[in-house]
Amino acid sequence: MKASRARYGVIGFAISLAVLAYIQRVAISQAAGPISAELHLNKVQMGMIFGAFGLSYALFEIPMGLLGDRLGVKRVLTQIVLAWSVFTALTGVAWNLTSLWVIRFLFGAGEAGCFPNLTRMLSSWLPAVERMRAQALMWAFTRWGGAITPPLVLITINWVGWRWGFVVFALLGLVWCVAFTRWFKDDPAQHGSVNAAELELLEGSRTMTSEESGKGLMRLLLSPQVVVLVTQYFCFSFVWYFYVTWLPTYLREARGQSAVEAAALSVLPLLFGGFGSLISGLLPAKFPRRAVAFFGFAATALLLVAVTKIHAVVPAMLVMGLASFSSDLTMPISWNACVEIGRRYTATVAAAMNMLGNLAGFVAPVIGGIVLERSNGDWNLLLYIMAGSATISAVSWLYLDPVKAARRSAPAAVTEAGL
Repeated sequence: MKASRARYGVIGFAISLAVLAYIQRVAISQAAGPISAELHLNKVQMGMIFGAFGLSYALFEIPMGLLGDRLGVKRVLTQIVLAWSVFTALTGVAWNLTSLWVIRFLFGAGEAGCFPNLTRMLSSWLPAVERMRAQALMWAFTRWGGAITPPLVLITINWVGWRWGFVVFALLGLVWCVAFTRWFKDDPAQHGSVNAAELELLEGSRTMTSEESGKGLMRLLLSPQVVVLVTQYFCFSFVWYFYVTWLPTYLREARGQSAVEAAALSVLPLLFGGFGSLISGLLPAKFPRRAVAFFGFAATALLLVAVTKIHAVVPAMLVMGLASFSSDLTMPISWNACVEIGRRYTATVAAAMNMLGNLAGFVAPVIGGIVLERSNGDWNLLLYIMAGSATISAVSWLYLDPVKAARRSAPAAVTEAGL
């Protein structure tokens, strides 16, 4: 009997939600100009607005990961998307700094747990050989979704204004929820489109996400491998959040670009990053993932320094795009490490990693605003700090070995070598 292909529908839902999450997350960076003008916000205040999302996202990541592990992906993801859609729409009613900060904080809380639960969903529904590729596709499309956001938001703002623009984006989340709740099942065995052959193909994955990791949850989260894993992701995210917060402002102020030119050039880092994720996932299984991560981050640091030395705008942005490409080579590797180490607690370990990543989403734009305000707009200083952060990520992968950690944490289980 030939295996059915219901699992590919799960990949479709994961990719579409990931793209939607990034469109709604990135939209505010392009709306920063009209929002700042209408609400009379300076750079420090706008940095606080950018950071509100990252702070709440970080605080609620582990609780939402735990809920996904205990209550199931379907219930938790549905609640997540409904919540963030409501607060996306409410962004359009903000009237001052405080109201906008609170709404963006609640938006971040609503989106928390999305990617850890998507990782658990893919882990349960895909065999090992397909899981890494699915992660790569998901992260590639999130970057490309973010890449199309600048022109998309600019068109929307010009069409209906920034306030109604956020309402338009919120409606997309509601459509996704309806389709997902009608189709998805937490257990592939309960899905009417999964035949016996596909269920047999998925048996190892279903077993793995129900296995204990060999450690208690707190001991697992405090283990050296997890601590280093989340640290390197914090440093990675410190760099990445520049692309979705301050980059349009950087292009206008440091590079003298118009709003339209800045929106067009803002596409490059996320566009290039998507290809980095995709290529990483398509590498042969025996390719040393640790080496990819180390050299990817090392290249990121060098390329960011190079951006400060390049005066022409387009070449500088191409080099920044290559920096994003290099660091995004590590995305499928980091998220697959959560599966290898976490096993039954896949969503919780992924939530811990993403919690630190989004804590950087709070720290990075706030620090960026402070640095710019106190240095009279020295954007190169901020880029040097980002390069240092990427260097810490590179050094972390000299120690990290997720496959070895998985063997130690689950000696009775069959370790999925090569991933």
